[in-house]
Amino acid sequence: QVQLVESGGGLVQAGGSLRLSCTASRTLFSIYDMGWYRQAPGKQRELVATITKDGRTNYADSVRGRFTISRDNAKKTLYLQLNSLKPEDTAVYYCNLQPPLRDSWGQGTQVTVSS
Repeated sequence: QVQLVESGGGLVQAGGSLRLSCTASRTLFSIYDMGWYRQAPGKQRELVATITKDGRTNYADSVRGRFTISRDNAKKTLYLQLNSLKPEDTAVYYCNLQPPLRDSWGQGTQVTVSS
């Protein structure tokens, strides 16, 4: 099991930016492919961005060009830079392995974008 703790969310106006962080408990963080997910009210959780253990990235069409996923293996930390935020980006954001581990979902961090 990998314990994950997300942080960095908040309330921001449309067009603004945030940087989310996710810190992992396991020393072998570097061997995992990781992902950021989000769940908006009344909607299913969706995959937003992924990064392989080798640093290759991929994004959902809805965030490509606005969000950037990165990782610092020495700090066992995953990041998500959110730029040009839109009200439809409002959601709870989670990190997990890719594919996700059922028992590794954390509390998430709330991102709210006002219009």
